[in-house]
Amino acid sequence: MLQPAENDTSEALTERQQAVLDAALRLLVEEGDNLTMTAVARRASCSKETLYKWFGDRDGLLTATVQWQASKVRVAAVDREKLDVVSLTATLERFASDWLKVISSDTSIALNRVAVGHAGSGKDDLGAVVLQNGRFALARRLKPVLEAGRQAGLLEFDDAETAFRTFFGLVGRDVQIRLLLGDRLELTEATIGGDARRATQQFLALFGATTGPLAL
Repeated sequence: MLQPAENDTSEALTERQQAVLDAALRLLVEEGDNLTMTAVARRASCSKETLYKWFGDRDGLLTATVQWQASKVRVAAVDREKLDVVSLTATLERFASDWLKVISSDTSIALNRVAVGHAGSGKDDLGAVVLQNGRFALARRLKPVLEAGRQAGLLEFDDAETAFRTFFGLVGRDVQIRLLLGDRLELTEATIGGDARRATQQFLALFGATTGPLAL
């Protein structure tokens, strides 16, 4: 559920390459594990030679689609000198909202189902690719924000990884596993926005500094 400074793969892609990856994602929804370079070339109206030039083999294309999908979860740069509870809260809420939108999309559900099916099968390393470019990449991008919050006296935690995992869990809850198992959750913009705010407030209640700028 697939980046300059671990942030935005889209900046390194041309519009044409982005369109090809979108075509690959749509095919994953329709075809699942049957995705082929030939099918992607046909859907994207380009040659297989172009695909191989841009992405290498099929595994390279799948890796690029994972990175492209993950790049849609944005982490805004924070000004450590001016960071306050308002800007920190806004950054966390935006991350949470983007992530919920991504994991609830048909493309992410299809991609993760294929990755789960491949895990331990010996077919390829798509499961590891999804972990490295999805969950682990998101951690690398958000942890500096959490560290900045700690340095500004807004957050208190001993370990950034633990803090990130807590926030990730508060945001995702059981949503992703239910979607992967076929539950038709209705995640509207309003629902996602509310969930993002709730998770952020819960996180701040757990890790907000008891003294300093965040104190009640």
